[in-house]
Amino acid sequence: MSNTSTPLIIEPQAVNSMIAEENILIVDLCQADSYIQNHVPSAVYLDYNWIVSSQKPCMGLLPDSNQLARILTAYGIGPDTHVIAYDDEGGGRACRFLWTLQTIGHQKLSLINGGIHAWAAEGLDLDQQIHFPQPLAATREISYDDTLIANKDSILGQLKDDNTVILDTRSTPEFNGIKVFAARGGHIPGAVHYEWTNAMDKNNNLKLKDRDQIKHDLAELGVTPDKTIICHCQSHHRSAHTCIVLNSLGFNSVKGYPGSWSDWGNDPNTPID
Repeated sequence: MSNTSTPLIIEPQAVNSMIAEENILIVDLCQADSYIQNHVPSAVYLDYNWIVSSQKPCMGLLPDSNQLARILTAYGIGPDTHVIAYDDEGGGRACRFLWTLQTIGHQKLSLINGGIHAWAAEGLDLDQQIHFPQPLAATREISYDDTLIANKDSILGQLKDDNTVILDTRSTPEFNGIKVFAARGGHIPGAVHYEWTNAMDKNNNLKLKDRDQIKHDLAELGVTPDKTIICHCQSHHRSAHTCIVLNSLGFNSVKGYPGSWSDWGNDPNTPID
């Protein structure tokens, strides 16, 4: 999904050496109070709630394209801006932003591996100065690319497709219908379960596990690069992380499901296991 010259997963040390470069924007999607206390030098803060919308009971929908265009314009994010995102939770919010940029065809995208935790643990400088973005001179024109976006109808049409895998990245109790955050609990029939945090090394500042280990674990579930993978969670926050991880592993047919279980589980007509 990202162009070959821009690594989708980038190490803190590499970012540290790039901070002064032109046309780079480091975007912090931590909690606001966390940003105020400490952040990556030169990073600008972006509120996660600005990049998602809701139509209750559905949460985590894509924002109106005009709203997203206004945000990108205000943040100075042009088509050639290299956006480097991070957060304080292993990459969920940051990846939702990166995935959203992917859906409008933005190419230069990177996730800081391990986010602020890894940055601090590696002894890199932290900044307390509040930074403000430089807006673009003209409003950026954007449109969504539906090839990266799944919805209820498209999933219903692919439930029996052997070349499609529905990857549910919620917790085990959510997948099994024990923990319920919608009108109904359970999972989409035939869905494969891979909790999003399984890709992280909890003993290494939430950095990603070894690439081959992740690929092996996914392959055991039937999640392989030759298939179309549809990722979802409760709202496509956690599963956006999985989308970016899959892209970084060379999976080229990956879709996200905005709304996710808040859409599927609140519809009385969708099939559930």
